[in-house]
Amino acid sequence: MAAPGAGDPLDAKHGKAPLAQRIDPAREKLTPAQLHLMQQAQLAQWQKTLPQRRARNIVTGLGIGALVLGIYGYTIYSISQERFLDELEDEAKAARARALERASVPTW
Repeated sequence: MAAPGAGDPLDAKHGKAPLAQRIDPAREKLTPAQLHLMQQAQLAQWQKTLPQRRARNIVTGLGIGALVLGIYGYTIYSISQERFLDELEDEAKAARARALERASVPTW
C-alpha cells in the first residue's frame, strides 16, 4: 500500500482528497515568477466564479428592491386607510363652533 500523499488520490484514513497547501506571500519568500503564477491562478478563479456571483448579486438586489417597494406600498396603503386626521379636523371644527357660541352669547 502506498503512503498517504504519495500519489494516492484519496487519503486512506479519512477518505478525503488531499488539499493544496496554503501559502502566505507576506511570510514566505517567493520569486516573482511564483507571485505571477499565483496572480494568474487567482484571476482565473475569479473569472470562473464571476457569472455565478453576478447572478446572485442580481437576485439579491431584486429581492431587496421588491422588499423595499412592498414596505413602501404597504405604508402608503395603510396611511390612506387611516382617518385619524379627519377625526382631528372634526374635533377642531366643533371646538371652533363652541368658541364662536361662547363669544356671541352675551354674558350679563
